[in-house]
Amino acid sequence: MPEKELVIKQTDIAKRVKELGAAITEDYEHGQLLVVGILNGAFMLMADLVRNIKLEMEIDFVRVTSYGMGTTSGTLRFTKDIELDVQGKDILLVDDIIDTGRTMALLKQSFENRGAHSVHFCALIDKKERREVGVAVDYVGFEIKKGFLVGYGLDCREQHRHYPEIYHLKDVYDV
Repeated sequence: MPEKELVIKQTDIAKRVKELGAAITEDYEHGQLLVVGILNGAFMLMADLVRNIKLEMEIDFVRVTSYGMGTTSGTLRFTKDIELDVQGKDILLVDDIIDTGRTMALLKQSFENRGAHSVHFCALIDKKERREVGVAVDYVGFEIKKGFLVGYGLDCREQHRHYPEIYHLKDVYDV
């Protein structure tokens, strides 16, 4: 098992998710909110976030793979699409981490093409330095510049998602 170093404590995550929920509640109080989690990484954040959004909303999930079992971006591919109609709705895409921006750009275009009223992004971790596509994250938990992060939904080859805190895996990858 690789050595890991604590980056974000569980209490800090909970506090920030509560703040994000309050901001989203204020911003969407007059819309038709559809919160879409990007599987698998977003499941922990999504569960905590929707409990902190004090609005009626619809919830669905999408799965778009770009990494497979490796650690570098590959071809984007839908493996699960959402089941709810997006026409006229305010879409809030929730993901564990945004780095290259390729997945978010693809999803934004897809939902806009289907008639969404708006498409915005929420991510636990924003790694702006790795951006290949210009997407702005509307609701950011934490901005972290480097390190291979795991925990609270973030994984390394489908392992380590279950940790309640965020860790940097040392001597594994430095991305």
